[in-house]
Amino acid sequence: MTQPPQPPNEPPQGGFGGPQDPPPGGFGAPVPPPADPFGKQPPTPPAGGFGAPQAQPPAGGFGAPQTPPAGPPQQQQGYGYPQQPGYGYPPGPPAGQGLPPGQPPQQGYGYGYPTAPMQPQYAPPQQGGNGGKKFTTQMQIIVAAVVAVAVIIGGGIFLASGGDDKKNEVSTAGPTGGDKGGEDSGIGGGGKEKAPANTKSTVAFQLPEPKVGDVTTVDGSWLTDKAYVKTGVDEIVGYDKVKGTKLWSIPLEGQLCAASRHMSKDYKTAIVFEEGKPTKAKKYPPCNQVGGIDLNTGKLMWSKPVTAATSGDEPVRFDEVTLSGSTVAAGGTEGGAAFDLNTGAERWKPKVGTDGCYDKGYGGGDALAVVRKCGTYDNPQLVIQALNPTTGAPLSSFKMPPGVDYASIVSTKPLVVAADVGDTAGDGSGISDFFSIDASTGKLLTKIAADGEKYAARCGSTEVETCQQLAVGNNRLYLPTEEHEGTGEYGDTNEIVSFDLTTGKPTSDKADAGDRYTMFPIRMDGSNIIAYKVPPYDKGGQIVSIDGSTFKQTVLMENPGDESVRDAETSFSMDYAEILYSDGRMYISEVMVSKPRESSLDDKQYLAVSFATG
Repeated sequence: MTQPPQPPNEPPQGGFGGPQDPPPGGFGAPVPPPADPFGKQPPTPPAGGFGAPQAQPPAGGFGAPQTPPAGPPQQQQGYGYPQQPGYGYPPGPPAGQGLPPGQPPQQGYGYGYPTAPMQPQYAPPQQGGNGGKKFTTQMQIIVAAVVAVAVIIGGGIFLASGGDDKKNEVSTAGPTGGDKGGEDSGIGGGGKEKAPANTKSTVAFQLPEPKVGDVTTVDGSWLTDKAYVKTGVDEIVGYDKVKGTKLWSIPLEGQLCAASRHMSKDYKTAIVFEEGKPTKAKKYPPCNQVGGIDLNTGKLMWSKPVTAATSGDEPVRFDEVTLSGSTVAAGGTEGGAAFDLNTGAERWKPKVGTDGCYDKGYGGGDALAVVRKCGTYDNPQLVIQALNPTTGAPLSSFKMPPGVDYASIVSTKPLVVAADVGDTAGDGSGISDFFSIDASTGKLLTKIAADGEKYAARCGSTEVETCQQLAVGNNRLYLPTEEHEGTGEYGDTNEIVSFDLTTGKPTSDKADAGDRYTMFPIRMDGSNIIAYKVPPYDKGGQIVSIDGSTFKQTVLMENPGDESVRDAETSFSMDYAEILYSDGRMYISEVMVSKPRESSLDDKQYLAVSFATG
């Protein structure tokens, strides 16, 4: 399992070693974060761009299909992403060198104010999909001294999901996203996604990567019935979901810091952004503005800061935001706060107790849960609470075991939490165990050990809702296995398997990726699992639907295998890119962009690429 880098929404805060949250109120003024932490691997299309063969290629053009090589390409000794978060935001490697494709998430933010950014050492990536290869002990020590920077919001399309209160239904792109398939009655219900008459896809449109002078978070992408919505620079833009033409733009006072992976049935969601643009006096504006946006009309409905009793008049900084029903919940080391999605009215103020407990972050979707951090700075105690979304009152509490510094909420209904207990995962994934919890009583139903040598899911180290490469549905947890040798002469493969959330035992479910492909879940679609297959060197990627009952796979999309198109598809690191799929359309996008290196000025780089069948 691998761990995503962390986004530079807030400057890092002091000290080395495993990431620690500062006491509420922080350690004083932040120092500037350094340059690009990403070792992004840009596309390498031939002159004229990339793309599927089209009668009339779009502006910028797509390159002519290339003849695939007779054998597999040699593994390039590029730069990988650091796997263990430390302190200081490292600059990225030269453009054109990065992780090979593979997924997903997620979705954390490291803290600790160093006096200067640290210079990272990068591990060469392994060729293939999920980034599941292990670091040497020496490399784990090296990368523990640097922080990785990015968020994954994503993996999936926002579809309406059932709930007890229809007016508070939300849709989600996370592990549980999709229509319910008999939540309490086992497997059933199927899904909405059906195979088209022709599963072969072409490139629908491409969005060029914006020019920036520094590392810039572009986290957040959503789908409505009309628009593909993507975060840009100081704005959120709606594009025609078929043509890619610009429909509207929501300008922001500063750059976006965090975005909810959920949205309401009427296409509203929540964001956190900086209070203004950088100035000489304030080069790094704080992320203290919470807002509600209407993705259907392209409007910022409201935005506001909030203060805490312990912070005086200073607005609270937030690291993350989520949505449950009509409640927007934003969390961070200064506590959490909640707002009405439609009006922005405060539902509760930042919660920081006299005992030092505070709401680190929330998981949303069909229900609302919180990771509440208590105890001392050196000996924290994490408590998982199911909350009343309207009042914030705890409905139940579960104490995480000792040795857990951070926990991630995988799903709120059912309530599933991931953690690295005692830092025993050993692979930087942030996961050694999953905890299935009865949300009504706070009792542990079962604990599922997730051996890092076997399973490839991952979660952000410090942010609560960033897990990906996994899915929850049918009272089961679906995980991809690590890559291993296939039956063919070249290339690795893997499988998707599942665990029962009541007993914790593995089931008989197993979906094989197929020779030279690797695969991981994107989201649920009713009782089915939507998964992405990372392609080998001479083919395009695939979207498949896996029947939740029989585990039979149905191909929904096959992307072109032409070298120029494949290079564009795999230029996004699937470990950190956002992937949305719905009704024969797939969208892949970046979560962070940076100033290109001089050596890559001639290379085409993309904010997003869309594929379509039919």
